[in-house]
Amino acid sequence: MRSPVLEVRDLQVHFRVDAGSFFRHDYHSIRAVDGISLDVYPAETLGIVGESGCGKSTLARALLGLQRARGGSIKWLGDEFVGASEEFLRKKRREIQIIFQDPSGSLDPRMTVGEIVAEPLKTFFPSMSKMQIRERVSGMLQMVGLRSDQLNRYPHEFSGGQCQRVGIARALVVNPRLVVCDEPVSALDVSIQAQIVNLLKDLQQKLQLSLIFIAHDLSVVRHVSDRVLVMYLGRVMELADRESIYHAPRHPYTRALIESVPIPDPVRERARARRSLQGDMPSPLNPPSGCVFRTRCPFAIDRCAAEVPELEMLEDGNRVACHRHRELPGEPWPESDEADEEVSPT
Repeated sequence: MRSPVLEVRDLQVHFRVDAGSFFRHDYHSIRAVDGISLDVYPAETLGIVGESGCGKSTLARALLGLQRARGGSIKWLGDEFVGASEEFLRKKRREIQIIFQDPSGSLDPRMTVGEIVAEPLKTFFPSMSKMQIRERVSGMLQMVGLRSDQLNRYPHEFSGGQCQRVGIARALVVNPRLVVCDEPVSALDVSIQAQIVNLLKDLQQKLQLSLIFIAHDLSVVRHVSDRVLVMYLGRVMELADRESIYHAPRHPYTRALIESVPIPDPVRERARARRSLQGDMPSPLNPPSGCVFRTRCPFAIDRCAAEVPELEMLEDGNRVACHRHRELPGEPWPESDEADEEVSPT
């Protein structure tokens, strides 16, 4: 049996917010990541999806050690990250790199592309000669689909897709084992998105990389991921393999997200029933009791308000956090007016 390269158990990242006045200081806690557990295996892609504000990017920063965790455990190849020193984390960051969402904003406009890609090498391999660094940078640029004669150009001379290729080259130039992709294609045109996703898949196979791919576009996640983790308000709603998530979702939130994905056939898209979620995500300052999704769930019952559902392991190895997950696969989606009557008040 394969051993995971990354093991996360009951990870918690909380932020303290001053909610007082000039004369009185009151503090509230935002549970941006509230008890997340996951594993990432060698050469696997774990997709993480959820609406904006659900804690995806905070989770990514915590996994990299850029955001301190309040509790829980993050083990990289057996080494504990939570509570580790900054010196220890700096050494380990060579093995875990990140690709950012905004390709242009993540590149220093005052540096050439060659300098940008070479910077991690100078940080982690100070003994490398200038010739070795140049050869390594040139080879990496060619690997991501750029030319070696573009070394002396600046980021503003490249398109958004080319800038993201530079960002990928910078992340991979130090030979990491895990790369966290924080919505790497959301700022790109649809046609360019496909090119970048295919590039990441090719590089993963060639370099035997593990990927964490964060996105809100479920169609992109389906194309690139082996397993998918669905987040809502800092918690895991469902964690399953790709086929189970898209063909047999067990959690109502996963089901709603999948049914909201547009169908490329305009005739079928117009004919199908729309199953959009009702209402907005609750404030993380005042989350609902019990199941955090219950205020928008058309299947919610009284138990959902009283008990927090555990992330239960199913017979097929997938996991779901829902009190009614065994009943729902055969139950039709309620109409919106019925759903409003079923949902318990906050």
